[in-house]
Amino acid sequence: MTDFRDARWYAMRPARSTKPATYRCPLCGRLLPALIEHTLVLPEGDVSLRRHAHTACVVKARRAGRLALREEIEPRGPSLLARLLRRG
Repeated sequence: MTDFRDARWYAMRPARSTKPATYRCPLCGRLLPALIEHTLVLPEGDVSLRRHAHTACVVKARRAGRLALREEIEPRGPSLLARLLRRG
């Protein structure tokens, strides 16, 4: 995967920086100052492809069915404790 939009799932976390940088939101194309609260989006958890996006753009994309989370695409299996209890 080489393009941000080709990912099957995304990891996301809140972000804010004190450095005087400006990013371009991959969802709307507008500029995003690093000093405001925004969201860091990692396609398939790949740090090298991470992008800074407006939180409102992320919310809008999620509501539209884009930017699926890993848990939605690859549900977790039973926990270790649950597996051990099943052996009973």
